[in-house]
Amino acid sequence: MMEYETVEQVLAKSKEAEGKRFGDYDINKRLDSRGNKGGLGQVIEEGLFEYQINSASSADFGELGIELKVTPVKINKNKTISAKERLVLNIINYMNEYDKKFEESSFWQKNKKLLMMFYLWEKDIERRDYKILKSLLYSFPAADLEIIRQDWEIIIGKIRAGKAEELSEGDTLYLAACTKGANRSSLRMQPFSDALAMQRAYSLKASYMTVLIRQKLNNEKVISFAKANELRTKTLEELLYEKFDPYLGKTVSEISNEIDYAINMSNKSAIPNMISRILGITGTRLDKIEEFEKANIQFKTIRLEPDGIPKEHMSFENIDFNYWLESEWEDSQLYEKFEPTKFLFIVFQYSQSKDENPEREPVFKKIKLWNMPEKVINEELKKMWIEVKSILSEGVQLIDKGNRVLNNLPKPKSNGVVHIRPKAKDGSDKTALPDGQRITKQCYWLDREYVAKIIK
Repeated sequence: MMEYETVEQVLAKSKEAEGKRFGDYDINKRLDSRGNKGGLGQVIEEGLFEYQINSASSADFGELGIELKVTPVKINKNKTISAKERLVLNIINYMNEYDKKFEESSFWQKNKKLLMMFYLWEKDIERRDYKILKSLLYSFPAADLEIIRQDWEIIIGKIRAGKAEELSEGDTLYLAACTKGANRSSLRMQPFSDALAMQRAYSLKASYMTVLIRQKLNNEKVISFAKANELRTKTLEELLYEKFDPYLGKTVSEISNEIDYAINMSNKSAIPNMISRILGITGTRLDKIEEFEKANIQFKTIRLEPDGIPKEHMSFENIDFNYWLESEWEDSQLYEKFEPTKFLFIVFQYSQSKDENPEREPVFKKIKLWNMPEKVINEELKKMWIEVKSILSEGVQLIDKGNRVLNNLPKPKSNGVVHIRPKAKDGSDKTALPDGQRITKQCYWLDREYVAKIIK
């Protein structure tokens, strides 16, 4: 077995693999078995670093405090690169982890230094032919580490409160508690409740990994608004509230004057530009703000009527009905949207109805950083997904009614959270259903009453 005495030796060895393929290191023919999901990491451990596979709680190169992670990169349709998936770290032992400080935690003891080896994932390519792109010894930047520390406290806080079964990737920003197991029957005991909780592992969100990959492989730059010294005493959420607080209760015109930017509410880029200016990073796209991009924070503008309810439901992406029918729940469009995502709601409210004042102007009411609770995801959301899957397998009923075509997909208020309705240029803008029928493009929407409940 090879012994590594210095960090430089480990890094030099990893650099030898750059440009090579996994088949070059598969000395034990692990890649002959398609069922071996951890095979690529094991191939590198055995074939490149020449050490035996183990399940020790310490880091892989224990004496040097370095953990090895082999992780995939993909090329998108628009030719950009991104992480193919989250980076799964170590299993969270609910019974052992709750009484530790961050520095004593299994997360920090195992993952404070990561040797990341990136490879190019390509569809329809054998795993042995995946190409190793780059290796990188990674320590968390100071500002990231403060956010990760806060994330860890949120995860441990739920365990200490006897609510491990309510953990969700959307609870946190960079460090997440992702499900880890063959299926949802992988349940574990927790210390302060009799309720069994899904087995989960610490992980770095796919959004965090995408930013890291683009920085390290493409030298892309991102702009941040939070500094490490600020994050030592305040959460990212508290810093956001501080930034927006001076503008609460002001009309759009008043905010426009204060930030020297003309806000046209009908212009899709107006609110993102307003947010960027308020955060002090004028000229930067909202999705290029480092904290938003790494944490997968997506923003939505909400306009409340005087009664506190939005006039419109909240729309999301168009539905791929074939994928809906073929996918499993945890790979589904709905789960992948709401499980890891935080939303920044920018909330305005009108004091008069449109009839009372056609020229009415909304007031900036609040911001809200929100993620869908795990209970809602795995109850109302999942039930709707199952219902639609059943409808698709039987064939959607399309009924001509005058100049409209009705269907039997879930309508508003059918489950109190989410429904399906059209989102298309016009009636001729259609998509295919699994049975070959054509339907006006549809998307999933949050019920406006549910959105009002979130805001309250």
